[in-house]
Amino acid sequence: MVQETHLPMPLARVLVARGVAPQDAARFLGPQLRDLLPDPHGLKDMERAAARFLTAVKAREKLAIFADYDVDGGASAALLMTWLRAMGREATLYIPDRIDEGYGPNVPAMAELARDHSLILCVDCGTLSHDPIAAAKGADVVVLDHHLGGETLPPALAVVNPNRQDEDGALGHLCAASVVFLMLVEANRQLRGEGVQGPDLMAMLDLVALATVADVAPLIGVNRALVRQGLRVMARRERPGMVALSDVARMDQAPSTYHLGFLLGPRVNAGGRIGAADLGARLLATADPHEAQALAERLDRLNTERRDIENRVREEALAQAEARGLDGPLVWAAGAGWHPGVVGIVAARLKEATNRPAVVIGLEGGIGKGSARSVAGVDLGAAVQRVAAEGLFLKGGGHKMAAGLTLTEALLEPAMARLAELLARQGAGTVGPRDLRLDGLLMPAAATAGLIDEIEKAGPFGQSAPAPRFAFAAMAVFAPRRMGEQHLRFSFGDGLGARIDAVAFGAFDGPLGPMLAQPGAARFHLAGRLEINSWGGRNKVQLRLEDAAKA
Repeated sequence: MVQETHLPMPLARVLVARGVAPQDAARFLGPQLRDLLPDPHGLKDMERAAARFLTAVKAREKLAIFADYDVDGGASAALLMTWLRAMGREATLYIPDRIDEGYGPNVPAMAELARDHSLILCVDCGTLSHDPIAAAKGADVVVLDHHLGGETLPPALAVVNPNRQDEDGALGHLCAASVVFLMLVEANRQLRGEGVQGPDLMAMLDLVALATVADVAPLIGVNRALVRQGLRVMARRERPGMVALSDVARMDQAPSTYHLGFLLGPRVNAGGRIGAADLGARLLATADPHEAQALAERLDRLNTERRDIENRVREEALAQAEARGLDGPLVWAAGAGWHPGVVGIVAARLKEATNRPAVVIGLEGGIGKGSARSVAGVDLGAAVQRVAAEGLFLKGGGHKMAAGLTLTEALLEPAMARLAELLARQGAGTVGPRDLRLDGLLMPAAATAGLIDEIEKAGPFGQSAPAPRFAFAAMAVFAPRRMGEQHLRFSFGDGLGARIDAVAFGAFDGPLGPMLAQPGAARFHLAGRLEINSWGGRNKVQLRLEDAAKA
């Protein structure tokens, strides 16, 4: 790779580890959306969905958008609302309350919307909603979704979903916002056929990028190009909601996948988790900077509140799971009064701590509502759907890496036992601690800003495309200091002059912080990801530490 491309050795190692051939390196490092965007016609019902959408737009029919309450749902709704605004049209936005209504379309809401609207677009939901869609009498329903489909489809006019049972799965990695984007690509194509110029879709890719990263979609294929281009669009600071959100999150550098996943995404999600469900979608869709500022500040406050609730539930859930045992195929916990808005985040934390599929359930009035997260190679959505079909869950569904479920408290134990049995068949109980895979060994003097810039060309990094991880051998640790309650800052070097700053988030949640913070002359092997830390107008190389061992 180095001989044929003349790229730096660390970058060449990253490309080879990702299966990129030397002749394909240039295309991989500069992915073009025009080369990678799939033909929308490759998805079943797409042409029919776009045609019905355009008919409603031209005839000035009343449209309703029924969206999920997470980032993917909010961004999907905002895509449609932005496109419609550019065409001089509007739509009614409906997002269900997580606690009162739960996930996806419900019969009362769909029946109510059908009374006043002739077309209802269900985004990031609807694939399993047979009864609610049947209740939308007098209105056409179009589903734009990516969740795993069942053996039969609901009675909608069109169900566009790369994870339908009769699709080949080639586009199964798309999030719902990408499916909506493809529908708008098809709508613009049909408009061009009539000699009409449609809205600028490239300017909407910031929404697709945010949804892709926040929904933990794998950054492979077209997703890489969508996120990369979306980050460029976001850097132009043209969408009032994104600008306000970035400002309240105190982002002071060009957006990256880290900012989407850890700063912006959680704030958009906060409304659906513990506040008003439609706040995130309204923020992303608004064209009014003053409204955007007010919504962003409200979401920021809700996100702080959400963190406090999450920390309390996480401590209780981890203690319960540890008492039950962490070596089985499934780690789970259930508690009365646990807020349904944080159980998904806590499930993700349990999964990360144990490297096993995890379920966390909030119990209220004899009913449990839970979220589940999986590990690579274990299809959680299919297992949850199977348990629901067997009657142990009242309802359940999702995709490979995440799922939601509802059950009666009386069936909690047998339902979890059955889910664990199905996951064990997929090998969930045989995995040990996660391997820490390294992309190379570096000396501190080689970890330069220039090298980081080169490596960034292999991004964006995220799910299924992790940022390269480098090891630094036998390093001396200098000036370790606690940052807040859980985090650690320090610098390290090899004694030859060069020193690098490092940060270890959550280090004091485990043995890492106490080990590195103790005084003494011990040297350590350090492993983590390199990044540029922009602070006070200065850019410095920093290691985001993930693990360490005494040398």
